[in-house]
Amino acid sequence: MQKKRSFFDMQFVTSCISTTMVLLLLGMVVFFVKSADNLSVYVRENISFSALLSDDMTERDIQAFQKELDAMPYVKQTEYISKEQALREETEAMGTNPAEFVGHNPFTASLEIRLNSAYANTDSVMWIEKDILSRAKVIEIVYPEGLIDAVNNNVRKISLVLLAIATLLTVISFSLINNTIRLTIYADRFLIHTMKLVGAGWGLIRRPFLLRNLSVGIISALCANGLLIGGGYWLVRYEPDLVHIITPNTMLLVMGAVFIFGVSITLLCAYFSINRYLRMKASTLYEL
Repeated sequence: MQKKRSFFDMQFVTSCISTTMVLLLLGMVVFFVKSADNLSVYVRENISFSALLSDDMTERDIQAFQKELDAMPYVKQTEYISKEQALREETEAMGTNPAEFVGHNPFTASLEIRLNSAYANTDSVMWIEKDILSRAKVIEIVYPEGLIDAVNNNVRKISLVLLAIATLLTVISFSLINNTIRLTIYADRFLIHTMKLVGAGWGLIRRPFLLRNLSVGIISALCANGLLIGGGYWLVRYEPDLVHIITPNTMLLVMGAVFIFGVSITLLCAYFSINRYLRMKASTLYEL
């Protein structure tokens, strides 16, 4: 009966539920911070700029140049757009054929270049532009300079806000779990004192409490991770494009953070709370 009481009594269930809710909150913070980072990478890597190619370049020259660009560390992806394709796209967008007015195709062939997120800033684009212009017969590099600056500024602001929120919620989570464990051990303070009176060592007294709270941490972390995985799966099913943001690596990071935080915090809080009562005198226990 004592073993059953130690692990499956109402106090244990209540501790698991409250700790699960706190770990769920913490996991959501990690989830949103990591997803925001993935979103910023996704947005920056989808900002493209055009390298307008000279008419003197043959198809073979263009293919060789594209292959050369694809090997560059700053390039994520390139796409060749011929003069004919550019004319078709513009005709569909405008609803009329510009070639009918000027008598010829006014567009030039181009390479649409997407950069790796680390290079998607104005300073990097400036030297990348010079590098590309020196490699082939490129007429001009066209890129949305204002958009790049706006995206990076917004990402910076959002990152600072999320960092502040994450720090605040981490402190709150630690406080809530610590208070839950302290209240649990407070109910057994006389039992701890009795064990001291019969000569039990501190290590022996700590052991059942640490194992109990370790169990709380593991079960709560598993429950919180289950809810987070279910939420992430639902979001991807609801909006498939979120698969670029809610990646398997993101979910693994969230699950790992929740599990490590849940186990380590419950053990540490239990350890220090038990030590507090182990140092107390009998008279002090009645004053709490």
